[in-house]
Amino acid sequence: MKKEIIIGNHVISEDSPTFIIAEMSANHNMDFDRAVAIMQAAKDAGADAVKIQTYTADTITLDCDDPCFQITQGTLWDGTTLHKLYETAYTPWEWQPKLKQIAEEMGLEFFSSPFDLTAVDFLEEMDVSAYKIASFEINDIPMIKKIAKLGKPMIFATGIAHLADIELAMQTCREAGNEKVILLKCTSAYPAPYEAVNLRTIPSMAQTFDCITGLSDHTMGGAVAGAAVALGAKVIEKHLTLKRADGGADSAFSMEPEEFREMVDNIRKIELALGKVTYDLSPKAAREREHSRSLFVSKDMKAGEVFTPENLRSVRPANGLHTRYYEELLGKRITKDAKLGTPMSWDLVDFET
Repeated sequence: MKKEIIIGNHVISEDSPTFIIAEMSANHNMDFDRAVAIMQAAKDAGADAVKIQTYTADTITLDCDDPCFQITQGTLWDGTTLHKLYETAYTPWEWQPKLKQIAEEMGLEFFSSPFDLTAVDFLEEMDVSAYKIASFEINDIPMIKKIAKLGKPMIFATGIAHLADIELAMQTCREAGNEKVILLKCTSAYPAPYEAVNLRTIPSMAQTFDCITGLSDHTMGGAVAGAAVALGAKVIEKHLTLKRADGGADSAFSMEPEEFREMVDNIRKIELALGKVTYDLSPKAAREREHSRSLFVSKDMKAGEVFTPENLRSVRPANGLHTRYYEELLGKRITKDAKLGTPMSWDLVDFET
């Protein structure tokens, strides 16, 4: 049975167009008008949805300078604490209902990643159409359980997840009666090196967990997203900013609008090219087949002459006998005069002598 998940006005299934999400994250740089401009850029670039993040520094971590709260993993953000980073990166909650209204007026789906239970309550008041679970929250079972019980689509990133983490998250959703789950292959490196992406996991994930799959992509450029679609990804999520040079917590690995547009255009071309499994020829290909090879008289011949490699050849176009008969015809005699360029036909072959 084919899976089908509906987010707002979009159906996501094996047969649907790829659902493309523009992740705003911290790229608003604490400027509401810039946030609106990013959403407009997403719409203009062909995105189906814009996603934000719903947390404050205090709901996602503790204001603590102890070593375990320091960022030292070789990331873009090394040298600060989790709390200080999130103080600069969060999306003010008072913006979010207005952003949702503006996005929907633009024709975009709008939803968010909550990072604690209060954020879930807040987003439910906004009546978002779906929930994204960030990679680092895939082990927050109480929050996953709370969201799953709402019965809305859930999109999981899996960047830092072990197989057991994914299994537990899926089990939690299904025990809560929620089968509307999409798993995104994700590499939690910013930007992600191409050799760490392992796109072949996408079809394996779909088979292993019997769900729709996609890609949350942190690589530079759109090539990896296109390849993911070719492998069966039905959801693509990419960070979007107005200009990387404007700075911000996530700018270094975000797409600019023209890059996002190019990625979307390429994905739509890839979808057309994927087509269906078929060995039939299109009408155009059938016409082109007229220029395939067949057997022709390649020298002027007189009646009774023997067919040899010099006067019988496999050439283009396809008007003569099939090339499979070449060896059978060698040594036979021609029944009548024929000039160079005569398509071979059975009435030219003398089988009596």
